[in-house]
Amino acid sequence: MNILDENILDKQRYYLKNWRIHVRQIGYEIGRQGIKDEEIIPLLHQLGEVTFFTRDYDFYQRNLCHTRYCLVCLAIEEYEVADFVYHFLRHPEFNTKAKRMGKVVRVSHNVIRMWKLHDEKEYELSWQ
Repeated sequence: MNILDENILDKQRYYLKNWRIHVRQIGYEIGRQGIKDEEIIPLLHQLGEVTFFTRDYDFYQRNLCHTRYCLVCLAIEEYEVADFVYHFLRHPEFNTKAKRMGKVVRVSHNVIRMWKLHDEKEYELSWQ
């Protein structure tokens, strides 16, 4: 399951759904509106095997790696979210749920940075 943070624009969710990417958004289809950042991780633990997309950089922390989810921090403009989610989910390193689990990822225009569960090294990937 792909989950969008509540601060992702409605129009971006609409684009993803039109592209047949199944997403749910916090505050609308899941959780409640106004949920605090510290409540999101326990929610992800309950849901299990989810990929959470946010523009909140506070989630890009190695200690947040967990087998039951993937955190994707989008370091982009708010109107670019749908395009980057679409391309992220098709990237060879992340194109299956199994490949995504246990990772905390920071996506930007130029590079993808990532922490992996049980690994102390930060990885850097290209968009190619």
